[in-house]
Amino acid sequence: MTKVTCTRIMCVETKMKNITLSIDEETLEAGRDYAKRHNMSLNALIRRLLKQTVLSSSTQWLAESFEIMDKARGNSRGKRWKREDLYRY
Repeated sequence: MTKVTCTRIMCVETKMKNITLSIDEETLEAGRDYAKRHNMSLNALIRRLLKQTVLSSSTQWLAESFEIMDKARGNSRGKRWKREDLYRY
């Protein structure tokens, strides 16, 4: 019996632009070390960070807001709010 494994590979061509960055030596070395510890190139790290910063989804802020609220551990002391109370002022 012969085992046949078929895979489908999709190739996507992405045009990349070369840019020049100026980074101080300490930051550059720290970035290289971080990238190495995470099994990626410095180029991949910078690309990922830039995407996360400028191309984040429009709903990401909502998840981050709830995370901050969960960490705040606020206490309403049992007070219940009505929608009208929020818009009174």
